[in-house]
Amino acid sequence: MGKITSIIQSMQDLFELHVWHRIDHIRIIDIIDMILLAIICYKIINFILQRRAVNVAWGLIIVVLSAMVTTLFDMKALMLIFNNIMQVGIIAFVIVFQPELRAVLQKIGNVSIPNIKHINTKHINAENKYKEYIESSITVITETACDLSMEKTGALIVIERDMNLSEHIKTGTVLNAQMTSQLLKNIFFNKAPLHDGAVIVRNYRIYAAGCFLPLSFNQDIDESLGTRHRAAIGISEVSDAVVIVVSEETGRISIVQNGVIKQNYSYSTLRKELTKILMPEEAPKPNKRTKSKKSNKNKQEETV
Repeated sequence: MGKITSIIQSMQDLFELHVWHRIDHIRIIDIIDMILLAIICYKIINFILQRRAVNVAWGLIIVVLSAMVTTLFDMKALMLIFNNIMQVGIIAFVIVFQPELRAVLQKIGNVSIPNIKHINTKHINAENKYKEYIESSITVITETACDLSMEKTGALIVIERDMNLSEHIKTGTVLNAQMTSQLLKNIFFNKAPLHDGAVIVRNYRIYAAGCFLPLSFNQDIDESLGTRHRAAIGISEVSDAVVIVVSEETGRISIVQNGVIKQNYSYSTLRKELTKILMPEEAPKPNKRTKSKKSNKNKQEETV
């Protein structure tokens, strides 16, 4: 009984010395440090799962554990081999995941300040009507996609959002034209000079046509999908753009976002999905000056 008591006492002393003492001295910066570490670990795990790199990750874990075992038991020959593997492994990791790492770095570099509206008010009659402006653009894109789908004419429409696509706009022809179904159909007409490239929509205007997009290197993409779909997935992997694709072979309409492709949209489902993605939740608050003028006007009417 005395031994059990002494063991419990020693465990309590150990806890107070090594655990409670550290908890008692935790600073706010330490909590922030742990939260950031958790976020980084989550992002790394999510990156591995999204890129289907689980087998590669397990291979790296086995190599690291083997190196630790050889160091623990002082196996000099194996230590030499594993140390060299670890040194070369970093370079090999960068080479193997070069496309994925480039996509991640591009997304980090293109992060913009949140809550900035990318709608050019020069082309809008009034600021409080910008939701109607977006809605009309969604209608044009939906109608065009469905018409091209019935004709089995291929199309690739990229809607720029927070991340700037100027690098890809340079590869095409700048139009900066009003969004109309007739113009989009003319661009994607199979004998038109710009029909092979992508149309990039900026500020809900047809900003550029005939643009070349980066192809995705994802090995898990369905083999039945052609170059147009791979380009749509590729641009969505390196930006936050929303991409609408019309298949030339089947007429199938797809939406691609964040490297994920969703297919078989009809007019109603396409319109609903684009509205859900692009339409802001709340309309901008009216100008205080305008609001005060309206309230004064109402007061005058009540007085009369």
